Amino acid sequence: MIIGVGIDVVDVARFMATLERTPGLRERLFTPDERDLPPASIAARFAAKEAIAKALGAPGGMSWQDATVHRVPGGAPQVEIRGTVAARAEELGVATFHLSISHDAGIASAVCVAES
Repeated sequence: MIIGVGIDVVDVARFMATLERTPGLRERLFTPDERDLPPASIAARFAAKEAIAKALGAPGGMSWQDATVHRVPGGAPQVEIRGTVAARAEELGVATFHLSISHDAGIASAVCVAES
């Protein structure tokens, strides 16, 4: 059963400019494995985290550090959750996240389906 669906779109240049203007933001939003990705990939990770949050009903209090998006060569990206994100997923009965991310022409996007 589908618990929730989330989608997000990010302008890569605008997002990178925001990261440059706000030095601590990169560390607050991304796990160490995500921080040094190329601009389009890091913007896509942000879109993915936003989509995950929306699929979970976008409650306040979830930590950006509690979700990591892993690239799987030849496969769909994988979502690793812990802490506040895992607690919300458990509360809703989410067992699986289906995630699709993309970036092209200066735009990064992500769609997430949370399923029981």
